[in-house]
Amino acid sequence: MKFNSDTEALGSFVTKYNQLNAEIAKVIVGQEDTIKNVLISIFSKGHCLLVGVPGLAKTLLVNTISDALGLTFNRIQFTPDLMPSDIIGNEILDEQRNFKFIQGPLFANIILADEINRTPPKTQAALLEAMQEKQVTAAGKKHVLDNPFFVLATQNPIEQEGTYPLPEAQLDRFMFNVWLDYPKFAEELQVVKLTTTTNNTKLNKILNAEEIVFYQDLIRKIPVADNVIEYAVKLVHKTRLNSEYTADVTKKYLQWGAGPRASQYLIIGAKCHAAINGKFSPDIEDVKAIAIPILRHRIILNYKAEAEGMDVEKIINQLL
Repeated sequence: MKFNSDTEALGSFVTKYNQLNAEIAKVIVGQEDTIKNVLISIFSKGHCLLVGVPGLAKTLLVNTISDALGLTFNRIQFTPDLMPSDIIGNEILDEQRNFKFIQGPLFANIILADEINRTPPKTQAALLEAMQEKQVTAAGKKHVLDNPFFVLATQNPIEQEGTYPLPEAQLDRFMFNVWLDYPKFAEELQVVKLTTTTNNTKLNKILNAEEIVFYQDLIRKIPVADNVIEYAVKLVHKTRLNSEYTADVTKKYLQWGAGPRASQYLIIGAKCHAAINGKFSPDIEDVKAIAIPILRHRIILNYKAEAEGMDVEKIINQLL
């Protein structure tokens, strides 16, 4: 892609982002914040964890986004008997009695890891290596994954029987933790009208893999003022018990705070949030706009918070 300047390239990014939103809205009704957060994490080279009860169109959302982005998409249903080789792939003997690697479903641009907490830690760890390193290891050999590579994992917050909750160190790999809520009455009316007829919506491809990689790199180039970086890092330090900036609400209600990855994601997320709003540099409002889904899964409440009915969002809002 050729542009005369980064300013011109950012202008084209805003146009493409708006076209993407319009295309996704043909299939997905409402859920504007969820779509925005998923797209921000894609353009920030992050991954996203979606938490919501069944039937809220999580799979359809990911499928629609991958269609509009012109990317390959695989859905992996996580189950208690799923093995790492089921998602990574296997080495087999071919006709010439040579070992040949057969790629698993992980080799796609967008992966929907459905109900990630239903599978044992060994299989979760195989997925998380792929998320972090953008490669997998099979029979001692490394295999590089496609670029761009994006994991969208889902969790059902209701049924916890027979599940393997993700440890905090693994949750930290996800840029966003997005909570999906039930649709509003008017939105649900529209959903029912759209989905109970024979209409099949055909989506146009707005971007391809090469353009997405270009825009991912462009967002990284966006300059950030020192005071915005200081605000983001200070916000993260407020969640820690042993920091000079520890907040009173932290001392009272938190058992554990966010790590340095939270500060990095706040800045890269703020850059992307600024870019989609046509700004050439993020400000503190951009950091605030994406702070809740970034910090939500990185701070751990103590027993006092649970006893007094304090939730993570209330605490983050107090810190902001």
